[in-house]
Amino acid sequence: MLADAAQAVDNKLYVLGGGWSITGPAPVPSAIALHLKVPWDQSNVQHHLRLELVDSDGGPVMVPGEAGEEPLRIESDFEVGRPPGLAAGTPIDVSLAINMAPLPLEPARRYEWRLTINEESDENWRLAFSTRPAPPGWQSPTA
Repeated sequence: MLADAAQAVDNKLYVLGGGWSITGPAPVPSAIALHLKVPWDQSNVQHHLRLELVDSDGGPVMVPGEAGEEPLRIESDFEVGRPPGLAAGTPIDVSLAINMAPLPLEPARRYEWRLTINEESDENWRLAFSTRPAPPGWQSPTA
């Protein structure tokens, strides 16, 4: 879920301004609230998560980085254990909140966050959003 801000505490998500699909054009802080269900047989195994922001053509959104322009990508490894007494076959919940500084996105464009776990992806693991058109006299943050 796209949100203005989010927290993950005790595997619960606390979301402020959640569920939007249009923003900007001025850069504003944002967050991604993720709730994953790890299959029973995938517990006690390390997993690799990657979120990438792409434009409407599927190309990476580039942002300033340490070595110049680089694709906007968030990566992390995670592992969940089986709690004592949990019935066999029960998926294990994992809640994550990723808060981001304002992103310099172009107005009147479509973007999409794409989630990949262990190099696997799914259409349902995508968060698409648009930026509003620029008002008259507006100056692009990327200009």
